[in-house]
Amino acid sequence: MKASKFIERFKQYCPEWLIEDGDPVGLHIGTLNKDIQRVMMSLDVRPAVVAEAIEKKIDLLIVKHPPIFRPIDRLTTDDFQTKMYVDLLKHDIAVYAAHTNMDIIPNGLNDWFCELLEVKNTTYLVESQSIPLKKLAVYVPMDYSKAMRTALAEAGAGKQGNYEATSYTLSGTGRFTPVGEANPTIGELNRQEQVQESKIEVIFPATLEEQVVEAMLTAHPYEEPAYDIYQLDNPPLKYGIGRVGTLAAPLTTEEFIQQVKKVFNLDGLRVVYPKQPKATVQRVAICGGSAEKFYKDALFQQADVYITGDVYYHTAHDMQESGMLVIDPGHYIEALCKRKMVELFNQWKDEEDWDVSFYVSEVSTNPFSFK
Repeated sequence: MKASKFIERFKQYCPEWLIEDGDPVGLHIGTLNKDIQRVMMSLDVRPAVVAEAIEKKIDLLIVKHPPIFRPIDRLTTDDFQTKMYVDLLKHDIAVYAAHTNMDIIPNGLNDWFCELLEVKNTTYLVESQSIPLKKLAVYVPMDYSKAMRTALAEAGAGKQGNYEATSYTLSGTGRFTPVGEANPTIGELNRQEQVQESKIEVIFPATLEEQVVEAMLTAHPYEEPAYDIYQLDNPPLKYGIGRVGTLAAPLTTEEFIQQVKKVFNLDGLRVVYPKQPKATVQRVAICGGSAEKFYKDALFQQADVYITGDVYYHTAHDMQESGMLVIDPGHYIEALCKRKMVELFNQWKDEEDWDVSFYVSEVSTNPFSFK
């Protein structure tokens, strides 16, 4: 299977248009125009991860954190940071990164955190995208209806809430007369033709218009397909980063802190206790990674506690005055994505009958230890 085919399926689940501004997601190293047999999931790209990938003969490395977050001014093998890029190229290992889009997607990293912590009735912490909906109406010969519906669904059209591949079909009569240099699929030059056709309608987010139209044109048997695109007044699709929800029952501050340590298998964590702490917590906000900037949004959402990593010293002072408990379990809790993503990859493998093996990176890239 081509690497590009796998990434095409990956982007249906984790689209690049969901990213935060300036986030360098996508292909960082190598090419997707090659066959793959072995794919590994890692949180980071570090020299030890690269050595592991070489040993396991990995063809494609999927990571949460983009390896080239800032421009490189030199590519030398004397520097450990840039040498690992050279090693990846030397062993033909492609690297593809999904970062904030993995945080934002439904059934993504922040939802998995909530599952572990048993936080229910969740919604996003901060709205990040509001995507208008459009509708495509296309007319095809009846014999091509199923193939067209399949092509549109594979391009991402027809997703509505918890439903996929939704569409509506009407039957009617299409009329046309091929003239000039026409090369009709059905009919003859200069002779009016009449064909029983299906009108297929599908809804799609505006961000997918180009690929939906391309899929429709590729699947259509006619030289000049007839189709319409409408802007809909339906409520837009809304996406957001972070999550906020509630525990089934209140827990004391210390009980909840211990629960966080347990579910994330932590030796230690940092806690910012408010000046006037609450006796219990029940409404929980969480955003993986370095998301201290959203603590005011957690306050607005009336969270009792906010969980995020890499809290800055001076920001912690402001948090302390806010009255909200803040827990910093570190950035590395995002390593949960390794196991969860490979579970998804294997699910797609079964559905698509791929001949590819998937691996969870066994290297810990956590630079911190507690003594």
